[in-house]
Amino acid sequence: MIPVSEEAIINAVGKVNKSVVNIASVRLMQDQLFRVFPVQGVGSGIILDNKGHILTNNHVIDDTERLRVTFGDSKQANAKTIGKDEVTDLAVVKAEPIELYSNNEMNFQPAVLGDSDELRVGQIVMAVGNPFGLTGAPTVTAGIISSLNRNVPFENGILELVQTDAAINPGNSGGPLINTKGEVVAINTAKIPYGQGIGFAVPINMVKSILTELIEDGHVSRPWLGISTIKIDPKIARYYRLPIVEGALIVNVEPYSPAENAGLRRGDIIEEVDGNRIQSPSQISSYIRQKKKASDRVTVMVNRYGRIYEVPFQLEAHP
Repeated sequence: MIPVSEEAIINAVGKVNKSVVNIASVRLMQDQLFRVFPVQGVGSGIILDNKGHILTNNHVIDDTERLRVTFGDSKQANAKTIGKDEVTDLAVVKAEPIELYSNNEMNFQPAVLGDSDELRVGQIVMAVGNPFGLTGAPTVTAGIISSLNRNVPFENGILELVQTDAAINPGNSGGPLINTKGEVVAINTAKIPYGQGIGFAVPINMVKSILTELIEDGHVSRPWLGISTIKIDPKIARYYRLPIVEGALIVNVEPYSPAENAGLRRGDIIEEVDGNRIQSPSQISSYIRQKKKASDRVTVMVNRYGRIYEVPFQLEAHP
């Protein structure tokens, strides 16, 4: 039993109900005889503003020929892709008026975005989606936050995701994970097929950090260090006779990268970035991705064979 009142769940879901939409897509595929045929897909999304911008997963809309959005009242609108980001599996589409609306007017009700930095393990959350575009309210499942900052490998990198046991059913990708205040704290994005009742979602603060770029530029320009690192533990420290037992050991520096230009070398150990203590490589990528832009400067504290250096350098956009 979930230790929270029914009224709290009902009120929270009621606040986001009209902001959740169904997104139907059509992709053109080829069979082994090179015959082209349409394939339909479904997903969910949330309304971001009164201009019709809708947030969803990239895999819901990627390589699609047509998009159709269905709102909670079963009214529909065509949609076009505004921006997408493969790294975070996020995308923004924009609903456009069609003949079902008199005077081409639509009443969008944006969702309220919360603060994922305030999430705690054990906190009650609900996964909301509209996988079928049926009349009535969207579908809802309830559970708890099972873990935070889960390093989950994706095709284009590793993301630190929110793990929940709230069931994320097929078609709910792109829908919101909400708290008991009705605030969106994450975007449902993945389900581990071999994990019973385990789902993952992109923290909403990660979404906020790229949302403006997605809408205005259509893509995300990410800052680039140009290094590959591994986590130092006592075993690795003993084997390589390292001066410390934690940090990120640089194993490769890309040619002509900001790191090479700043003088970083293979074998250097990163202890801090802008005063933040580093215990694993994921902390570096997470900090740079969420807190910095391509034109920003960072200061890295480097341990080189026991000597400490502060290395300031300017980030660049990833090539």
